[in-house]
Amino acid sequence: MEKRGSKRTARSSAKPARPPRSGWRLWFRRLFFTGLAILVLAVIFVGLAVAFAAQSLPTYAELRATQTAQTIIVRARDGSEIVELGPSFGEWLDSDEIPGVMKEAMIAVEDRRYHSHFGVDPIGLARAVYVAISDSGRIAGTSTITQQLARNVFLNSNRTMDRKLREAVLAMALESKFSKDQILELYLNKVYFGGGAYGIDSASRKFFSHPATQLSTAEAAIIAGLVKAPSNYSPTADVQAAVDRARVVLRLMKEQGRISPNITVDPSTVKLKEERGQNSVRYFTDWALPQLDILLPQTFEPIEVWTTLDVGMQRAAAASIKSNTPEGAQGALVSLDRDGAILAMIGGTDYVTTNYNRATDAMRQPGSAWKLFVYLAALEANYKPDSRVVDAPVTIDGWSPRNSGGNYSGAMDVRTAFAYSKNTVAAQLGNEVGFGTVASMARRFGITSEISTFPAMVLGSSETRVIDMTRAFAGVSAGGMSVEPYGIVKVTTAGGETLYEHRSARGSRLVPDYVAAGMTDLLQTAVNTGTGKAAQIGRPVAGKTGTTSSNKDGWFIGFSSGITTGVWMGRDDAKQVAGLQGGRAPARAFAAYMRYAVKDRPVEEFDTELQLPEWQLEPDDEFYFGDPEEYYYIDEQGNLIEPGRPDGAGGAPRDPAFPIDGESGSNNAAQRAGPRPQTPATGAPQAVSDDFLERAIGPADRPSAPPPQPRATPGQPPSRGQSAAPPAQ
Repeated sequence: MEKRGSKRTARSSAKPARPPRSGWRLWFRRLFFTGLAILVLAVIFVGLAVAFAAQSLPTYAELRATQTAQTIIVRARDGSEIVELGPSFGEWLDSDEIPGVMKEAMIAVEDRRYHSHFGVDPIGLARAVYVAISDSGRIAGTSTITQQLARNVFLNSNRTMDRKLREAVLAMALESKFSKDQILELYLNKVYFGGGAYGIDSASRKFFSHPATQLSTAEAAIIAGLVKAPSNYSPTADVQAAVDRARVVLRLMKEQGRISPNITVDPSTVKLKEERGQNSVRYFTDWALPQLDILLPQTFEPIEVWTTLDVGMQRAAAASIKSNTPEGAQGALVSLDRDGAILAMIGGTDYVTTNYNRATDAMRQPGSAWKLFVYLAALEANYKPDSRVVDAPVTIDGWSPRNSGGNYSGAMDVRTAFAYSKNTVAAQLGNEVGFGTVASMARRFGITSEISTFPAMVLGSSETRVIDMTRAFAGVSAGGMSVEPYGIVKVTTAGGETLYEHRSARGSRLVPDYVAAGMTDLLQTAVNTGTGKAAQIGRPVAGKTGTTSSNKDGWFIGFSSGITTGVWMGRDDAKQVAGLQGGRAPARAFAAYMRYAVKDRPVEEFDTELQLPEWQLEPDDEFYFGDPEEYYYIDEQGNLIEPGRPDGAGGAPRDPAFPIDGESGSNNAAQRAGPRPQTPATGAPQAVSDDFLERAIGPADRPSAPPPQPRATPGQPPSRGQSAAPPAQ
């Protein structure tokens, strides 16, 4: 018996052991338990984080009292209030005062499972994680109402995973500390609805002119639809977009059983409050107020910003742009006082329709208004308004500009060439002084955008901003001194403490005063007799038109009585505008505005007398030229007058130094001073002797000789295949 039992024992002990687990089952088991451990640790960690956050949260009363943004009152030049920006909170509504339809509308569109989750919606979170994995890490916008409240009160709006995690922890902390009704009350009284309105009462008063306690179903749907994108769905910016969004809210409310499916609600019948104060002045405030981030230390207390804006001039500017801008086009205007203070700014015909500021942000070609820099460079290079130039076909590096209308006028002075915006003359002057020199002059006068140095740049091919061009013309008005545009005079607290005050910087000398005087002479002539006649206002005005190819842009920039104003018109898509020329609609808008702007200012005559430095003064004209009756001379119209025949009758011979259309000739100073050849057309001898020429204009190397004329050979038409630039005025 013992042997048999021992035998059984031996047999049982000899039974082979179960082999260890291997392969995918082992890895699955390990992953399962590892994941479970991580999950338990994560739950513990989140629980501790939520508990700590809940202890750190402010009380309900403290949350009610906190403000999420800064109130800013903007004042005009005379101290009057022009707009109040920042938060408007309206009346705080307790939970039982908020219309039920407003609560249901908000829950339907923002958080349908609001009453069933614990601050974070697991279904929505799973969808967000899926989108993040499948869409290059982009975090889907699936925050619950509680998460949105946490973000609005405690966090920023950065769409990062870190911020989402903190937002979720804070949301669960809020849910653990406050009831659902309290959280919804906080949310509806604090959420931003656009236009500075925080909370449903402020939004209701802003959009419908009544408190939120009186909201109808359609109005509640409109307000609830704003949260997703306040600027896109604002009734004041896009009524149709707001109505379409409200219809989505109403559909969701019916699908979720929050209103009866038999109710018919038409959001398009809602009567909206008329918007005032949003047009025109907001272009200026949008430009000026961001500068506070640089001018002020960080502060959240209410402030008052005192600006340079003149209310009357702003209204006049808005009216002039709106009434003169061609249909389908946009208009912009900037007006500067002599110290750079912005008196008026218009960035478009209607701010509510589009808040894009074309006065400060749009980059457009200035056309012939750019010739300001060409002629400034020429005047600095010793040209004068009376210097002779030739309007004739010219080709520079394969580029052949042509004038508006395609005609050429031959010999004329610089003043006339500028007044009639002769492209060929501008091209020759730019070539003479150097295109890099012209670009450098533009930089000097405040042009900050990229500048081309190709020959066509003299006709305004480089894009620039209205405010920069206006600043450049203001520098000429200031006698060649720099002008820095500014819009904020001072900033104070509500209690009157000064936080910032503007101090005018001493201007730097950009060009000599005689150059600025000569430029003013040219600009005044352009208005009196040239392309800018429509800008006349009954007192001295100096300015320049600009028109780009195919009438895509029209400009007029000028100054009078210390005020410099720039006007631009064109389409945002840069398409052609029929009949748009700088000397028409822009010049008329300039005149309409300036008549009002200067009405209370004394008439100021321009100082155009050229006080040249001593080294540029020439000897007595009488010594060189003697009596006009004794020699051939050029009259004010550019005609050659024979001795004893002041009227020019009898077919006076032409001066070969100034060939007319279709003839070749050299404008080189050395050739003008040397022996003159016979005229090719008639074979007639030269009009005066070499001895007289020597006494009259000196030898070729005489330093006081007249400025050299452009070296390009007039009379040479563009060869086939060469490009011809479109005319600019």
